[in-house]
Amino acid sequence: MSDQVTSAFAPLSVPKGGVFVVFVDATLKPSPNVQKLIAGVADQIAAAAKTASFRGKTMSSMDILAPTGVECERLLVIGVARDKDKKETDFAELGGYTLGKIGAAKAATIAFAAPDGGWGAEAAADFMMGAHLRAYRFDKYKTKIKPEDRPATPSLTIGVADIGAAQAAAHARKAIVGGVELARTLVNEPPNVLFPVEFAARASELKKLGVQVEVLDEKAMTKLGMGSLLGVGQGSEQESCVVIMRWNGAKNKKARPVAFVGKGVCFDSGGISIKPAGSMEDMKGDMAGAACVTGLMYALASRKAKVNAIGAIGLVENMPDGNAIRPGDILTSMSGQTVEIINTDAEGRLVLADVLWYVQDKFKPAFMIDLATLTGAILVALGAEHAGLFSNNDELASRLAEAGAATGEKVWRMPLGAAYDKLIDSKFADVKNAGGRHAGAITAAQFLQRFVNDAPWAHLDIAGVGMASPSSEINQSWGSGWGVRLLDRLVADHYEK
Repeated sequence: MSDQVTSAFAPLSVPKGGVFVVFVDATLKPSPNVQKLIAGVADQIAAAAKTASFRGKTMSSMDILAPTGVECERLLVIGVARDKDKKETDFAELGGYTLGKIGAAKAATIAFAAPDGGWGAEAAADFMMGAHLRAYRFDKYKTKIKPEDRPATPSLTIGVADIGAAQAAAHARKAIVGGVELARTLVNEPPNVLFPVEFAARASELKKLGVQVEVLDEKAMTKLGMGSLLGVGQGSEQESCVVIMRWNGAKNKKARPVAFVGKGVCFDSGGISIKPAGSMEDMKGDMAGAACVTGLMYALASRKAKVNAIGAIGLVENMPDGNAIRPGDILTSMSGQTVEIINTDAEGRLVLADVLWYVQDKFKPAFMIDLATLTGAILVALGAEHAGLFSNNDELASRLAEAGAATGEKVWRMPLGAAYDKLIDSKFADVKNAGGRHAGAITAAQFLQRFVNDAPWAHLDIAGVGMASPSSEINQSWGSGWGVRLLDRLVADHYEK
């Protein structure tokens, strides 16, 4: 994890100086343990609440400066729902919200106790995770910020009843935070810094965690017949590559792995079908799927997940020089299927086609999930609230939906069907890479389905959530790192042995 906030678990106590955070519900009374620590605190909160019209609603707050009879400088009162009303994601969001309200304070002590009793170790670990996710920032290229103008690095002391249990629960969360932060940083990096070979180098750093990493260069991909992926990158001076990351954490090292595949277009100009100039700079984030897969592999390895997992990312740059593919060209994919190019800006599916085929053919995974900022059409359909989910397997789709509900990284299942295949049938090749404006996200998924055979497979179109998505209590970054928590939860709930 980054050092943009520090946190530790400790016994519940009132700090000398700094901020003291307590939680109340509609009764405006903090937990009995807090009331024992601070005589008359409930009366002070009630009096201040009347003046401030504070009613203890969830995610609302009130400051009491220089509270009577307490050595802290600020008493920060935060409203929460009653236990019976709480959702699983609330504690991470509560951690992020709390850090936001602490603001520029250098130190804060949190009385992590429900108004009507205690919260458990898992909740405390989620709270810690949310605070760290909120603290992430990417300002490494801002050279004129004076040290005194940089945001504070607050030190959080989270007061809990069982320190050992909270620390144990936090181990996995710290790994997840590290994975999310890695994914965010990869998405935020400028494309002149994070080109395909540099991305591969950063993914190779996972070797330090015990991940096996193999990089396929253009010579190796040519030998394998990855004409679809190589076609996308042939207009760029940057070399394309595929990175295969393997984590063998299951007790049975020969158990079939689970596989995750990411689209890694490090910059997408659109190629010959060039994009409009407005907001083209955002296309540095067209590798958010590959960033998620890399962050996920970091998380799995860091927490020593008991699973065999493959992370495969196709890394290219889509540029429009004289050697670039043209509309009308026909490419031959690794599967042997030929693809007529209709639009060179429908390039992500060409990258995924060869990587999906390679993974299913070489590793015979229990399932494959690909992630890609694939279509603007999914933004039209779902906005930035859900990722589009397409799958040939109901059980896998259901498990993804459950993991999405649990983590707040929500998915919405979209249809697949033979009728949509007709929109991408080609007059001159086996398939064309674009089917027109209608059902654009669906036809993109139908295209990918042709390269997965009968393997259980899900496609997540993350164009609306992987970059430039609305800020939240746990994400203030342009690159969201979306998908790391979702997929880690999927693995933890169903595939570790």
